[in-house]
Amino acid sequence: QVQLQESGPGLVKPSQTLSLTCTVSGGSISTNYFYWSWIRQPPGKGLEWIGHITYTGSTYYNPSLKSRTSIFRDASENRFTLHLSSVTPEDTAVYYCVRGGDNWYFDSWGQGTQVTVSS
Repeated sequence: QVQLQESGPGLVKPSQTLSLTCTVSGGSISTNYFYWSWIRQPPGKGLEWIGHITYTGSTYYNPSLKSRTSIFRDASENRFTLHLSSVTPEDTAVYYCVRGGDNWYFDSWGQGTQVTVSS
């Protein structure tokens, strides 16, 4: 029943910041024990976990991306955002926002949004 939807620019120039928003409906991002994640899939490659924010607002990031990543939430609007700085063409991917439950079980996914990094 919970639904997630990504939004943001589909084209970002190298060295700029990639910013995406995930809007959640049918459930609260403040509900106990859920966490709210960003995952991406580059063309021809597997899924890569970027990071997540918990129901309390604590954040955790993939160590390979931590220096460039920030995730925020707006509980009043029931949405959370991703900011990935200093992007390169290697950051081109389909980006998903995802709800996670216990034991890293991702039970609800957005449809994904294509982001291309190119000049």
